[in-house]
Amino acid sequence: MDGQRVTAEAMPHYLPGEPLSLPPRPPMQDVVVQLFSYQDLAEPILVPAVVEPLLVLVLSGAATVEERALDGDWQATNVEAGDFFLTSTSEPYEMRWQVRSDDRFEVMHLYLGLPLIEQAVRDLHGERCAPLTFLDVSGGRDGRVRFLLEQLRLELYGERQPSPLFVHSLAQALAIHLVRTYPAPRNLARGANALQSYKLRRVIEAMKARLAEAFCLPYLAQIAGLSDYHFSRLFKRATGLSPSQYFIRLRMARARQLLLETDLSVIEIGMEVGYSSPGHFSQVFRREVGVTPRAYRQT
Repeated sequence: MDGQRVTAEAMPHYLPGEPLSLPPRPPMQDVVVQLFSYQDLAEPILVPAVVEPLLVLVLSGAATVEERALDGDWQATNVEAGDFFLTSTSEPYEMRWQVRSDDRFEVMHLYLGLPLIEQAVRDLHGERCAPLTFLDVSGGRDGRVRFLLEQLRLELYGERQPSPLFVHSLAQALAIHLVRTYPAPRNLARGANALQSYKLRRVIEAMKARLAEAFCLPYLAQIAGLSDYHFSRLFKRATGLSPSQYFIRLRMARARQLLLETDLSVIEIGMEVGYSSPGHFSQVFRREVGVTPRAYRQT
């Protein structure tokens, strides 16, 4: 299985979940949707890499999901309805989970065709832009991702005659949002003398969990099991940015999301991403994004 990649349509053969009984639907261009109901899974399964980016939305229930790279440690994430996973890996990985509620643990899998992703990249970055991959997200919360996935599910399985045009439009909107919000650094792929991918993923998740706290290089280096110096050097080789620069980028990505999707004040959003001074937050935001937080909200 090592290195093997499969198509989206083949994935149900590798997963232990029970596919939900649904009315037959004609295939849609560049969009594959699958719905599953899961019980506890104590023994890990090997999940093959897929050609297409995979989004998983938790529809109901709650569970503790554990994942690991083939050479890594288990990483646990508590998820509930509305949380999502984004996977765009070229390597298989292992998973197991434990259901934490009386409700059925049901999820929706969505695979976006590569032509759709490439079209979104060209639209946002031009014809000559290099191919793009996505960050891995485990148990994330994103109002736009949830809304678009739920609309796709309703159209495909709630309508007697789903509209291919409407489905394709929703998938296009989702692809644009993913390209804008979750791009991986250009040289994220594992290479010589760079931080290993499973360690990089662990560090980035730790950064996201502490956006409101001060940047702490020793804490992140400890997670990676390296000295501060070696961690900083390998992290920059893997991402193209220093750990502190990457942390600021994550803060600004979260701030942009809060500005567009919530009614929180600019001061509250600044504090949410670790800036007690509104002036400092506005200064950093303008340097990284190009406009002030207030101007960004009004665009």
